[in-house]
Amino acid sequence: MAEVQIKWVEKRQFVGIDSTRHSVVISGTGPEDGVGMKPAELLLIALGACSAFDVLDILEKKRQKVTGLEVRVHGEQDPEPPWAFRRIHVTYRVRGRGISPKAVEDAVRLSEEKYCSVSATVRGVAALTHTIELVEEEG
Repeated sequence: MAEVQIKWVEKRQFVGIDSTRHSVVISGTGPEDGVGMKPAELLLIALGACSAFDVLDILEKKRQKVTGLEVRVHGEQDPEPPWAFRRIHVTYRVRGRGISPKAVEDAVRLSEEKYCSVSATVRGVAALTHTIELVEEEG
């Protein structure tokens, strides 16, 4: 079972601490709130990071020569409270040498449909889509 802790620092600034004692600063959006991430955007970061871990693991197991991976996540929220995300689009940019497009598509599909707990949690609430960009490196 996962358990995290959120501690109030000051104004609208908090520190989130995970079960392994790693932390992230969270804040409101006002200039007086301090430096930190917006809570709703942490969900998008969690989705992108969860999937990135899966995709990289799967591609390494398939012996693909990945030299870089970038995941961008764009979320569209409802205009009224509670501002739920209704559409989330994930772009995977994979760099490497001789990478199989099918291997990358399979890795993304497995992450989204089987392994990523964040994807499984938001699927059904938000429409999830993705695109893949392959960048061939020379050498």
